[in-house]
Amino acid sequence: MGPFLLRRLLTFVATLWVASVVVFSVLELLPGNAAEVILGDTATPESLAALQTKLGLDRPALQRYTEWVGGLLHGQTARSISYDTPTAELIVERLQVTFPLAVLSMTLSVTLALSLGLFAASRHNRLGDVGVMAASQMGIAIPNFWFAILLILLFAVKLQWVSAGGFAGWSEDDGGGLWPAVQSLLLPAVALALVQAAILARVTRSAVLEVMREDFVRTARAKGLTRRQALWRHVLRNAMIPVLTIMGLQFANLITGTIVVENVFVLPGVGRLVFQAISNRDLVVVRDVVMLLAGVVVVVNFVVDVLYAWVDPRLRGSDM
Repeated sequence: MGPFLLRRLLTFVATLWVASVVVFSVLELLPGNAAEVILGDTATPESLAALQTKLGLDRPALQRYTEWVGGLLHGQTARSISYDTPTAELIVERLQVTFPLAVLSMTLSVTLALSLGLFAASRHNRLGDVGVMAASQMGIAIPNFWFAILLILLFAVKLQWVSAGGFAGWSEDDGGGLWPAVQSLLLPAVALALVQAAILARVTRSAVLEVMREDFVRTARAKGLTRRQALWRHVLRNAMIPVLTIMGLQFANLITGTIVVENVFVLPGVGRLVFQAISNRDLVVVRDVVMLLAGVVVVVNFVVDVLYAWVDPRLRGSDM
């Protein structure tokens, strides 16, 4: 297990380093420089020079990259141009919305997908299987922002059960609280979870059907286990490797891909922060948020690799 984890840890560090180089280099390759992009064509030479000094653009690129990465490692970030606040504070504040939204969406997605995938696989080529596959195909075909609009029209406009948008806040002092905050996130979470659940349900069904054809499942049934017992004790764990892959990618996607849904529901999350930063040409915020999102994807993939080894011990000694 030790060498396996060491290889994965080295890959994790190397990938983060490459991601930081790419993110930094993309901004360096912009026409002109970041100060010109932020201030626009009408900026005076004096304002350009002042902003270049503030952003450190008068220093060599390698020095700026080293200072940026060193600051990230020590938890120190540059100040946002439009908010005049360290980007770390902005991101942490917005993650209080985006991260719970992603966790809630993932919980709904996994619960729904595993239930439907197992249900469809246990009724292969019967009405239940056909119905689940048809519903999942519709879920994949319809984008989540369209689901979001439909949910708003039904539950917020017609039934008036919840608010159409906004975030109540986690603090009761601000008029929010745990339940009002969860209510604010419920419709966005459902809109995000439906598409992800449709994909994961199909993967779960295929993986379970493949494992059910293995010899050890027939042996377990021959020893007296019922179909349900064999399904839960033997089939599901062995079918989890491809499912874990999709789950890891989906959780990273829920963190990094909430821009549209957060804007539909006017949620003050990381996705909306990126949208606002791009509109304000605040490249400092864009750079740090993109690096955070890249880091989330790398960390999730690392966790999935470790879960692989836990689910299937054979992988610990392999060169996977």
